[in-house]
Amino acid sequence: MAERQEQTAPDAVLTRIGQVVMLHHGGDREEARSRLLDLWTEIGEDGDPLHRCTLAHYLADTQDDPADELAWDLRALSAAEELAEGRAAGDPASVRGFFPSLHLNLAADYVKLGRAEAARSHLRRARGAAGSLADDGYGDGVRSAISRLELRLREDGTPSGDGWGPPRQR
Repeated sequence: MAERQEQTAPDAVLTRIGQVVMLHHGGDREEARSRLLDLWTEIGEDGDPLHRCTLAHYLADTQDDPADELAWDLRALSAAEELAEGRAAGDPASVRGFFPSLHLNLAADYVKLGRAEAARSHLRRARGAAGSLADDGYGDGVRSAISRLELRLREDGTPSGDGWGPPRQR
């Protein structure tokens, strides 16, 4: 019975991350970044990979410098890979749906940094992983964002406008 309760109990760290994300979406980017960094310090570089992936994913959104955004998105990918490869506790299948978005975000980061070939590489990986997405609004949004960024990179090597950006997960 206790095991069943643990499985259905909400994850307090993910709940806290979600609360900070709402703050960020409400327009307080600086405060959100500060609170997410505090959570990062709390869980540490060796903390639960799901927590690190989620935190780094959202920390990337709060960065002003594209190089910093890239660094956080790379941390998110690394933590997701730990889970997927079974190097950490947890269900490896539970993160499959993260990879299209994570690679799409990295592609967008590389575009911002003027690194079109690296962007294309991550777009190929995003497209390859997109089969794990559900046929729902989120999955449709990620697939559409992949297509938009692919099209923009094909047209002239760099995107124009802001409409190509990936939706963020969770």
